[in-house]
Amino acid sequence: MKFPALFLSHGAPTLAMANNAFTHSWAEIAVVLGRPESILVVSAHWDTPFPAVTAARRLETIHDFGGFPEALYRMRYEPPGAPALASRVGELLSAIGQAPAVDPDRGIDHGGWVPLRWMYPDADIPVTQLSIQSELGARHHLEIGRALAPLRDEGVLVIGSGGIVHNLGELDWEPGERAPMPWAAAFAEWMADKAAQGADDELADYRSHAPNAERAHPTEDHLVPFFVALGAGGAPSRRMNLGFDMGSLGMDCYAFGG
Repeated sequence: MKFPALFLSHGAPTLAMANNAFTHSWAEIAVVLGRPESILVVSAHWDTPFPAVTAARRLETIHDFGGFPEALYRMRYEPPGAPALASRVGELLSAIGQAPAVDPDRGIDHGGWVPLRWMYPDADIPVTQLSIQSELGARHHLEIGRALAPLRDEGVLVIGSGGIVHNLGELDWEPGERAPMPWAAAFAEWMADKAAQGADDELADYRSHAPNAERAHPTEDHLVPFFVALGAGGAPSRRMNLGFDMGSLGMDCYAFGG
């Protein structure tokens, strides 16, 4: 079965414990897609100067955050690793001069396990992670994604995990439902319009063209996984408009490719 490539906005780590529209949507995505042979996660939370892939035989849960309820640190999502997939990723990236380093021990960070525990709660599908290089920008990750496109014909679900808008400095901490901040909504809509048009070049140059780009992404780590998914899947794109959390965390998900 050929899977689309996904981009998931993974939100705050506390979504691991939440029973809400965001987590329900992740679960629904998995129901629609079915069960892949293995999963490749490209997460905003593994950022290295050069590509790296984990080949651990079991991925231990990484609690890469602080200041949250104790129950969150007791949660575990520890799927089998996918060393064969890690090797295949190495082959594909070597062909474009981006051979990744192999980490034999690294587990799965919350950009991977928070959505996956809702999508595939049994944690029985082999998973590997590929790092990002946020300093190298969008176009680098678009090319990485295009190199990984053959995985979709091999039963692999490619997931980029980040945030369509990610500005932690402007979170609205007031209790209750919050409206999206206008500048954040404008950026998310621009991304959606360009994705629907298949405007890959404009998207890759979003920092020059999109409204409020620097405000939506003070750093690029949470958006470059979008470009990996875009490159791996291509057109058509399908947006799941999930709105915003805390005003400035855009939660949209995308499926790229048939």
